[in-house]
Amino acid sequence: MPQLGFFDIDRRLESISRMGDPLERLAAEIPWELFRPLLEKVHEKDRKSAAGRKPLDVVVMFKVLILQTLYNLADEAVEYQIRDRLSFMRFLDLEMYDSVPDGTTVWRFRERLKELELIKPLFDRFGDYLAQAGLEARQGQIIDASIVPVPIQRNRREENRRIKAGEVPEDWDEHKRRQKDTDARWTKKHGKSYFGYKNHIDVDVEHKLIRDYQSTAANVHDSQVFDDIIDPENADPQVWADSAYRSEATEAALSGAGYESHICEKGQSNQPLSDAQQAADRRRAKVRARVEHVFGFQQNSMRPPRPWFA
Repeated sequence: MPQLGFFDIDRRLESISRMGDPLERLAAEIPWELFRPLLEKVHEKDRKSAAGRKPLDVVVMFKVLILQTLYNLADEAVEYQIRDRLSFMRFLDLEMYDSVPDGTTVWRFRERLKELELIKPLFDRFGDYLAQAGLEARQGQIIDASIVPVPIQRNRREENRRIKAGEVPEDWDEHKRRQKDTDARWTKKHGKSYFGYKNHIDVDVEHKLIRDYQSTAANVHDSQVFDDIIDPENADPQVWADSAYRSEATEAALSGAGYESHICEKGQSNQPLSDAQQAADRRRAKVRARVEHVFGFQQNSMRPPRPWFA
């Protein structure tokens, strides 16, 4: 069987480009080097020795995390997909002979970003870049949250007790910690139980760009992070949200800060909404529904076929 040469690979990539490779555009449109100054902090610690393999480039590692997010890939699965897919290799600017980060390396890099609290600054750095380029998305804001389920954990009762207390069981080595999720929690929605997280976002009404976000355990009520993610610099004072965010205190706070509230009203069993209130909620829902496009993109946009063992 003949082996692929460099020209064969180039022709294959050209074919992928003609078919429309979203990663090629993403690689070209975002100036990835602007994240390097923040990412370099990951390696700002004394190495015990100059021996050993040089760490993989921090920008490449950051782009690996982007791939994980876009395609909903676990650590081992993203390693497999990078090795298997030419489009992934091109996005990372890797050649066939270059090293590919394994699942452990990806996990350690992500944990280091969390330890240094760099994820939010990286998000803000991109927002600053857009603003400097004149691409400010501040035409009203929609606030909402979505549950992000994760695999259910199978722990002993004592392990669960320690996890809920914010501790990691002492007998868990690095390999086991990689397989365990100690931050996810249970919640119920419409009578169904979910284990995982909540993705709270503030989205620009016109452009559907995420202006701010916060991730929490799934059991955190939507309204608890409302004040944290609302954007006081938005030029348009209008705010949309579903009825989970509505309360007398929230309405008073929005009015006092100069916002125009379009938060849906909620009826009670002994006091249902009037026809006028229901009509007003339907009008609000037409605008608020734009946030569902964002959640839909996050969940379904670019997922490739996954191998049966991933």
